[in-house]
Amino acid sequence: MALLRSIGTTLEMIKWEHSIFALPFALTGAMLAAHGWPRPLQLLWIVICMVTARSAAMAFNRLADADLDAANPRTSNRAIPSGLLTRGFVAAFTVFMAVMFVLAAAQLNRLTLWLSPVALAILLLYSYTKRFTRWSHLFLGLSLGVAPAAAWIAIRGSLDPRILVLTAAVLFWVAGFDVLYACQDAEHDRRHGLNSVPAAIGIGGAFWMARTMHAVMLAFLLWLVHLFALGTLGVVGIVVVAALLLYEHLIVSPTDMRRLNAAFFTMNGVISVVFFVFVAAALLLSR
Repeated sequence: MALLRSIGTTLEMIKWEHSIFALPFALTGAMLAAHGWPRPLQLLWIVICMVTARSAAMAFNRLADADLDAANPRTSNRAIPSGLLTRGFVAAFTVFMAVMFVLAAAQLNRLTLWLSPVALAILLLYSYTKRFTRWSHLFLGLSLGVAPAAAWIAIRGSLDPRILVLTAAVLFWVAGFDVLYACQDAEHDRRHGLNSVPAAIGIGGAFWMARTMHAVMLAFLLWLVHLFALGTLGVVGIVVVAALLLYEHLIVSPTDMRRLNAAFFTMNGVISVVFFVFVAAALLLSR
């Protein structure tokens, strides 16, 4: 029972349900590669790879940041600082998820197996980027942005440069909302020598940076629609995504961040699902 409680606490700590952020973009990459629905087993292993990789990355992040979390009033009640979980248990969970990720990647094709350590390295490196660069937000974006490219490789066994346009779009989408989320900790980051865009240029500048990143994201999505000839449905999907991003930016401001969690968690999950639905519809109706 103690083990089950620890596992439950760990899953709550890493917010495993937020895998929905990147999963729809990974599925978009898979459908673009297959020009329709991939085989069920391929989809299953891609989903397992996504969930296990993200779980390993999030658990490792909580482990790497445990001392920083303890010093931050906003995060001091997380599982490790509060004593709900031991560092040893979280480390074991991280290793287990990483091994499961590699095993799942091996079920897809040889290239996914060979590249699985590279993917893990990108995911785990993010946890330390705030120590040496204000652009840690872009590293986080890259860690989620590799998902559609990885899914393409899972289906095709090779990489098409066109899918890197979706990688770039996800990179700037994630980086933009992470800049907004980091505004909560700007003062804490300055005091503890951590790097972030809000800590470097202030809350107002960070909001403009996030807006710019999301504008760049939309530009990459338009390019993607052109490259894959996704037609009217693809364009409509981007219009809807743009409207959702606008709403996300309207419900928070430099002087009022009370709804930041709604913008960060709820709206971004909706955005990724909406875009996937429109791309899937465009691909299936063009067959």
